[in-house]
Amino acid sequence: MGSDSEAEKSAQKEREKKKLLALAPIAKPLAGKKLCKRTLKLVRRAAEHKCLKRGVKEVVKSIRRGNKGICVIAGNISPIDVITHVPILCEESNIPYIYVPSKEDLANAGATKRPTCCVLVLTKPTKGELGQEEQEKLKAEHDQVASEISEIANSMF
Repeated sequence: MGSDSEAEKSAQKEREKKKLLALAPIAKPLAGKKLCKRTLKLVRRAAEHKCLKRGVKEVVKSIRRGNKGICVIAGNISPIDVITHVPILCEESNIPYIYVPSKEDLANAGATKRPTCCVLVLTKPTKGELGQEEQEKLKAEHDQVASEISEIANSMF
């Protein structure tokens, strides 16, 4: 019985090592385990409330239109040239951005089966309105993750 859980744990560690090996060299600031979990939870909640833009094309369009939010970028994209312009756009627009290790995890959190390069978590849905309570909950979680991302970014530069 104990060996099953140990085998499972070692398999999990192997998967995590593979994710870290596949990371692009420009994937900085990279979210740690705790921040990554919290960020993906925020993405999941935003997807439920339709406050999410998925994919490079949609994210770039939203940033250029002046929408604010948090940009979450996958670190294991190949070729990396696909997303190299996104952090620059985010910095110009003062939008916090963070890299997560896996595009598959980002897609699962964003409620899609297809691996996703990047998502933009908005504070308000693009169409319609949210209930007051849900809006405040999403905004609070958004602000908490944004402050953690800015702390990491400030410590880097």
